[in-house]
Amino acid sequence: MTPTLPVATPYGEGRLVVHSARSPIAVLVLSHGAGNGIEARDLAALAGALPAQGFTVALFEQPWHVAGRKIATAPPTLDVGLRAAVERLDPPSPFVVGGRSAGARSAARCALGLGAAGCLALAFPLHPPGRPEKSRLDELTGSGVPTLVIQGERDPMGTPDEFPEGLDLAVVPAGDHGLKVPRAGPLDQAGALDLVVESTLEWLVREVAGNP
Repeated sequence: MTPTLPVATPYGEGRLVVHSARSPIAVLVLSHGAGNGIEARDLAALAGALPAQGFTVALFEQPWHVAGRKIATAPPTLDVGLRAAVERLDPPSPFVVGGRSAGARSAARCALGLGAAGCLALAFPLHPPGRPEKSRLDELTGSGVPTLVIQGERDPMGTPDEFPEGLDLAVVPAGDHGLKVPRAGPLDQAGALDLVVESTLEWLVREVAGNP
């Protein structure tokens, strides 16, 4: 049975769903985006695969989503939720914070202050669709910790070539913002999710494991 932990915040109750490794090397605390929950395909793939490789994955569901609302609350409230989730879980070092889309932004803003060893940014929303001048790059580069971005090649909120050189970046060929790939693409959906898992695992071993 997968443990579920309530997380009290000033904005309502969130919850953590913990997929535990037997003898964890590190812990990942991952939150979801503004348009979906922890059932998102990439979060589910990581939670399903990484525990067998020695990494516990704790998926944090923000209070707005637990309450059944369809619209996310303001970005500062997401940070409050993420900090509360990490405090509730009290993970041993090293641990990583991350998430997808809005959850990735929140993780980048909070990583250094939480004492995280790394930040995993899935489908980082570099800018609103069609508005590249509204860049959020400063949030990403300001994480202050080793950061991996996993981005779809066709993401309207930031294609891989819009990110600066030198960034740790893995690309899902033909992937959109949800890392969904077309049927006629170079990878099928299972292959795309395998790429997400393998890229994350390689980065965790290289940048996080053994760095308390």
